[in-house]
Amino acid sequence: MKRKTLFIAALVGLGSIANAQTTQMTNDEGLIVTPEAGDWAIGINASPLLNYVGNAFNSSTTNNLGSNFNSGNKAIYGKYFTDENTAYRASIRLMTASSKTNAQIDTNTLNSAPSYVTNTAKYSGGAIVIGFGIEKRKGHNKLQGFYGAELNFTLGGTTPKTEYTYEVPLTDNNITNNSYNVAFSDDPNIANSALNGRVLKSKEGATIGFGVRGFIGAEYFFAPKVSVAAEYGWGLGYTTTGAGETTSEYFGLDGNSATSPTNYEVVTTTGKSSSFRIDTDNLGGAIRLMFHF
Repeated sequence: MKRKTLFIAALVGLGSIANAQTTQMTNDEGLIVTPEAGDWAIGINASPLLNYVGNAFNSSTTNNLGSNFNSGNKAIYGKYFTDENTAYRASIRLMTASSKTNAQIDTNTLNSAPSYVTNTAKYSGGAIVIGFGIEKRKGHNKLQGFYGAELNFTLGGTTPKTEYTYEVPLTDNNITNNSYNVAFSDDPNIANSALNGRVLKSKEGATIGFGVRGFIGAEYFFAPKVSVAAEYGWGLGYTTTGAGETTSEYFGLDGNSATSPTNYEVVTTTGKSSSFRIDTDNLGGAIRLMFHF
């Protein structure tokens, strides 16, 4: 009878230990610290904020929180916990960008008063980045490890379309004036154009990318349902870019006018490209600040 009692007590003890392994951690006030089933979580890249705080203590004169937040991991990141150790995670980035550059060009000689013309370049583009995965975690204290896999899809680019506007028309009187045509020295489309022609617009081919990634990381809960996390990944990706095209304006004989020069346009195309890679990553050095609800 005594042995039977000890056996039952041992089973009860083992059951208590098993339950303790899945019980949520609470703080001294009784608040749950770690995630539980049904929790949602959102995350941001904490690296810019940490850099800002660190520079504040070392009297950095170049501290700029606003500009720092323009770099790093820019996707909106979230999780949904189906139980204490399993979460679905997703990320999305929707980006559009446009900019304009005005180039003022002095068309007179050095011995004459300046006479400026303005040429304009407009850039536009956008991208969509979507990721979806599943995450498992190990650990029941404030420090937890996690691992899992995810898929990623990318469509678009940063500046796939550029349009150029010139104040001075392209005629026989100015085709030899490099200032009229090469307005943007940092733009290879303009800098490499012929003196008797200039680029009007260029468009990159559509870029599509797919990727699959495994990851492993650690997360520390320094407050109830608030944590910092970092992770490393290993995966493969494939990217393909379609054919692009460039429209240039010329003045001269276009092949259809045999006797007198005229303005005409020529459209050239670029070839398609693709790439495949396998590599490790650390999300660009991002340290995520996570909030669970």
